[in-house]
Amino acid sequence: MSFRTLERRVQGQKTSDGDGVKLTRVLTHDLQKRLDPFLMLDAFGSDESKDYVGGFPDHPHRGFETITYMLEGRMRHKDNAGHEGLLCSGGVQWMTAGKGVIHSEMPEQENGRMEGFQLWLNLPSQQKMCLPAYQEFEAHDIPQVITKEDVTVKVIAGEFLDTPGAVQRPSTTPVYLDLHFPIALVNSFELKIPKHLNAFIYVYEGSLTLVQESATETIAQGEMGILKNDGDHLCLRSCSKAKAIVIAGQPLNEPIAQYGPFVMNTQQELMQAVRDFQQGLF
Repeated sequence: MSFRTLERRVQGQKTSDGDGVKLTRVLTHDLQKRLDPFLMLDAFGSDESKDYVGGFPDHPHRGFETITYMLEGRMRHKDNAGHEGLLCSGGVQWMTAGKGVIHSEMPEQENGRMEGFQLWLNLPSQQKMCLPAYQEFEAHDIPQVITKEDVTVKVIAGEFLDTPGAVQRPSTTPVYLDLHFPIALVNSFELKIPKHLNAFIYVYEGSLTLVQESATETIAQGEMGILKNDGDHLCLRSCSKAKAIVIAGQPLNEPIAQYGPFVMNTQQELMQAVRDFQQGLF
């Protein structure tokens, strides 16, 4: 057994998207190759309706998947492939844009807290032009494991302690776990992550200590820790109540060509995506 060590910490960039929705872009464009197959991670959270009420009106995607995990709040999804769903607290929507989809994500609340994440997961070249697809999971559909250390693990994708997650993807084998730590964790919590998977952790409440072979590193609230590919286990402790998501996946090692909401392998494919969208072919 060998332990993953911390490569570096990343502070997200404050920005806005959609119709003025305030968010923090945690996984930015410059990290796409390092964290292949993941393209973007946005964290959003506010008690002020003005920060989110504009939502994300109709916009296109091609060539990848979007995973929205709602910690708190209500968001309505609609797309031109005929899919519609209401994403509520604790729920997940997994959309495969494939060859092209136009969708909207609009709040169904005018007050209260809205908080969650949106992750972009790349598709391999042979799947980029697949048919669009949509899956929605309510909170009770997400498998949950409580470990002997009293850590609650929500298994969105991949597997944890022989418990398969809600979604499996053979090409990128994504792991997406939401970890809830008790007030304090004296004993270490360990999670197996094979060395060949690129992996990172994002702490969204409290702080966590990454236990390494000969040292420890603290990852604070609002920080992403990129993990080196030097071990097959992630070892964590908490000094107080903490929550974090752990994400890992098999790199595709393919060229990434991106223009806004289109992610392909070549510039020619990007130009075709823009033409197809302009011509109403999505």
